[in-house]
Amino acid sequence: MNSAKTSDSKDNRSRALKIAFFAGAVIINFILPRAATYFGVPLYLDNVGTLLAAVLGGYLPGILVGYLNNIINMQGNPGNAYYVVLSTMIAATGTYLGRKGWFDKWGKAILTIPIFAFIGGALGSVLTYLLYGFGIGEGISASFARSLFESGKLSVFWAQMLSDIVIDLIDKGITVVLVVIIIKLIPDRLKPGLWVTGWRQAPLSEEGIYDAKHNLTRSFSLRSKIITIITVIMVCVAIVTTFISYIIYRNFAMEQYTYNCSSAAKLAANLIEPDKVDEYLTGGDDSAEYRKIEARLEGIRKGDPDIEFLYVYKFSEDGVTVVFDLDTPEVPGVAPGTVIPIEEYLLPYKDDLLAGNKIEPLLDDTDYGQLMTVFEPVFDSAGNCVCYAAADILVENIRLATLNYMTKVFSLFMGFYIFILALCIWLVDYHLIYPIAAMTMSARKFAYDSEEGRDKSVDRLQHLDIATGDEIENLYESLSKTIAETVGYLEDVEAKGEEISHMQNGLIYVLADMVESRDKNTGDHVRKTAAYVRLIMKKMKEKGIYADVLTDEYINDVANSAPLHDVGKIMVSDTILNKAGKLSDEEFAKMKSHTTAGEKVIESAMSLVSDSGYLKEAKNLATYHHERWDGKGYPSGKAGEDIPLSARIMAVADVFDALVSKRSYKEPFPFDKAMQIIEEGAGTQFDPQIAAIFIQSQDEVKEILAAHELMLGQGIRNFEDQD
Repeated sequence: MNSAKTSDSKDNRSRALKIAFFAGAVIINFILPRAATYFGVPLYLDNVGTLLAAVLGGYLPGILVGYLNNIINMQGNPGNAYYVVLSTMIAATGTYLGRKGWFDKWGKAILTIPIFAFIGGALGSVLTYLLYGFGIGEGISASFARSLFESGKLSVFWAQMLSDIVIDLIDKGITVVLVVIIIKLIPDRLKPGLWVTGWRQAPLSEEGIYDAKHNLTRSFSLRSKIITIITVIMVCVAIVTTFISYIIYRNFAMEQYTYNCSSAAKLAANLIEPDKVDEYLTGGDDSAEYRKIEARLEGIRKGDPDIEFLYVYKFSEDGVTVVFDLDTPEVPGVAPGTVIPIEEYLLPYKDDLLAGNKIEPLLDDTDYGQLMTVFEPVFDSAGNCVCYAAADILVENIRLATLNYMTKVFSLFMGFYIFILALCIWLVDYHLIYPIAAMTMSARKFAYDSEEGRDKSVDRLQHLDIATGDEIENLYESLSKTIAETVGYLEDVEAKGEEISHMQNGLIYVLADMVESRDKNTGDHVRKTAAYVRLIMKKMKEKGIYADVLTDEYINDVANSAPLHDVGKIMVSDTILNKAGKLSDEEFAKMKSHTTAGEKVIESAMSLVSDSGYLKEAKNLATYHHERWDGKGYPSGKAGEDIPLSARIMAVADVFDALVSKRSYKEPFPFDKAMQIIEEGAGTQFDPQIAAIFIQSQDEVKEILAAHELMLGQGIRNFEDQD
């Protein structure tokens, strides 16, 4: 209970620390830009808190602080909302570089400045152009951009771009310096607690997190698939939304511009006195009345900045007579009374214009660019059309307005997309990827080869503590239960296997004892030779001799089947086995047949089981343990390494035990004499490596011999006295 309270208290403190830290980051973003403005410092300083939260907190809090920064700042300037994409990009980049350790040392931290300056300056300048078009605005970099432009070496765009990059280099340089200073001031013990996690299990180590994110799979990882699905969905939504928005906005813009153009033409038409049109033409701009109307027409045009041209024309068969034509900065107006040809784009409508009919708004290419034109007829008191008032809007303005709108949509969408992607990845990692990866790694590392390894593996799996509250948690509980039960069954099988193995070994010794009991000369021969064989193989393995053959399984198979090496003697008569004197040639031939007889006995046993296992080596031992290294042995006359390794080992053990054991036809040889005989037989009777290993293991051989004589109640022979 106390432990649970302590854990809850610790979690509450950690949560409070995170909230305080990220609130502080938001406050920093709020205060620094306003302080810079108050003191007249030409810098933004609006990403210090964002970058700080990203480096110490991770993608999600960094992007969230950046979002809040733009939301707060748009209260004073709604246009700030469109720069949210830059804040989220800076946050994402800051998190990535922070995890790579770029903010741990000043040298690397300084190298991040150009990266952030590119995002805030270069990309920011392009975004500003798309939002507001060419031109030098009134922002922080305006005065510098204006001076670059006035130098005559740069266009407006590049002057603005260069000034934005230079200002942003300084701004992001100060931002990075402030962030590094704050990071170094925060105690190291607190920094890990600022990283925002959402563990639904026992936390993984850094290595475990890396393995989870880079887990080898046959094709795409689950994490990559989810990110791809989210991206595809968001892109599809973006394309559809953008297309629909484009159509709706363009139609709206066309309707709005058409309305503005029509309104300007109607207002101009209302200013014209129909009965005075001829007076306007004859008096020209010397007339006070003419200048008065011209000033009012100028007021109409200035009232709507989208109106490019505003004029009054009188159409006739000979051409177009100019009544009013306002000057523009680029195109001077035509003097009243001037007759000009009808422009080509108006020729299809000439008859309607001569008849005084109202025509639909026109959208055509003219000498002044692609224009939207609205003609409004002016009728006299008799109902005759005396002229047309016309207003033009450049279609380029419609395109720029549409581009501006689409840029705003795209910027807001990208900022939202980055935030949603970070949130989804965060949720997917902690609720799906990490739990699955933890179970996968735990299962892969599961050790079945020992009881201790199994216990540790089960304990490791059960301490994952996955608590996602969904199908993943159900899968974890099922996996834990299944593996725990499997381990239990495995331990039962292993116990029964050991019991069967003990029984099998016991039966082997019983069988060997039955054979041995017929030969009154052999004593405890099978047990001693088995012990010698195991000792030789152990020593050979330690020295790396036949390392590829002498596995633990092989050693056990040979040692356990060693007692069966003389099983063929069951086919030899007792008379021959127990004869006190020397055997005749015929009797010796029958004695030698115990090797082939043993082979047949074991082959019969092998035919009865599906897995021959150790019986394969038992057959080798029974058949070839009397072969000699020089090829003069029996029954096959094999030589050198053609003789199975187990039989070569048994040959040394068998001869040595025969030498040191008492027989009815001889007394035992002294220990040293027996060892000498083994040494002399190396390279002729015995494998020289095996003989050398056996001789080098004299102390252990003595212990085995003494232990078995003690068990037989004979006591330990004093080898030195026998010398």
